[in-house]
Amino acid sequence: MDISFKFNPEVHIGADTLSIAGTVASRHGSKIMVAADHALDTEIVKRLKSILEDSGLKVIVFDGIEAGASGEPANPAFAENIVELSRAAHCDAIIGIGGQQAQVIARMAAIMAPMKLSAFNLFDDRIHHNKFLPLISIPTESTCAFSLTEYFVAPDPRNKLLKLIQFPGSLYSAVIVDSSLFKLDSNKVSASGFVFEGLLTAVEAYCSTRANFLSDSLLEKALPLFAKLLRSGSANSNGGDGMTSQAGFADNYAQASFLASFGSALSSPGFGVALSAAINARTPIPKPLCSAVLFPLIVNRLVNTRPEKTARLATLLGTPKAASVADTAKSAPDIIRRIMGALKIPTTLKEHNIPLDRLTAAAEAARNLEFVSNSPWPVSEEEVFNILKEIF
Repeated sequence: MDISFKFNPEVHIGADTLSIAGTVASRHGSKIMVAADHALDTEIVKRLKSILEDSGLKVIVFDGIEAGASGEPANPAFAENIVELSRAAHCDAIIGIGGQQAQVIARMAAIMAPMKLSAFNLFDDRIHHNKFLPLISIPTESTCAFSLTEYFVAPDPRNKLLKLIQFPGSLYSAVIVDSSLFKLDSNKVSASGFVFEGLLTAVEAYCSTRANFLSDSLLEKALPLFAKLLRSGSANSNGGDGMTSQAGFADNYAQASFLASFGSALSSPGFGVALSAAINARTPIPKPLCSAVLFPLIVNRLVNTRPEKTARLATLLGTPKAASVADTAKSAPDIIRRIMGALKIPTTLKEHNIPLDRLTAAAEAARNLEFVSNSPWPVSEEEVFNILKEIF
């Protein structure tokens, strides 16, 4: 297979790499818009602002990006607020700092700002691909399946159905992955939920029909890191609550998360990633928890289509090699559920009492996203409905 790719964003990974933000941002001009997660420690935002100002930059901060009261994704109106501020101040670039929702909003604002587009313009595909503000991403939870792709998904606020939004490949100026900023425990989901979310991204990209030797090389580095975190966490007497106390947890998680994102960009995200986002868009269930619950169901559908790779996953998670690759692969869903039990993660979402009628349209919209066609198993209407019945 011939492979051609150009990796555009400048990437910095490691503890305290935030300190380079001023140097990176100053390449774009003198005025910087910071789009920050409302849940982020205010000291982190102050530190970033100080770093930028020490580089001689003028800084405008919008720190109001937050999820809805019931846990649904952040309102795209936040992107419009950022656009208004950045245009009024004639900003030269945008920095998005925070979790996945903050990164989506910052990305939307960077696309919308030059032409003063509305969020609805974005969802209706009225985008000027040659005009955007350079974007610097500083994730504080994880990088996701779409962090390095030339598209991302977001729910249209008019119907809460996922839409795929294309954007210029040169939008990202830099990605700064500072492991000292990663704070994964929250009152809604434990760190283990985020690890399962990263593992779902990695496994689906690893098994995609678009996988290649380069994506496999990256993902085969990510998978053992994720597996090690889960095995150590499940062996801890505190379950998932003790995961972040592991030595080197933040560094290992940050590296695994970035490798999964990079591998996914070179291969393709999968249906599980799309469905977890679709469920989160219509319910108060956190996306990492949706991803964790979906993970063994997706792996079960990969057993027959990608037995060698599924067997490798099972072995990494602690299953002894069986007499055949097929038998080892078949053990993968069971070992995943055992680890989930040890980490006190539910294997269904039935306790949330969400009626299927509320999710069928959302799941169908996820199924119809362009990248889902790269799934190695047939993502039919019947299969999608079966998955919803299993978890709800």
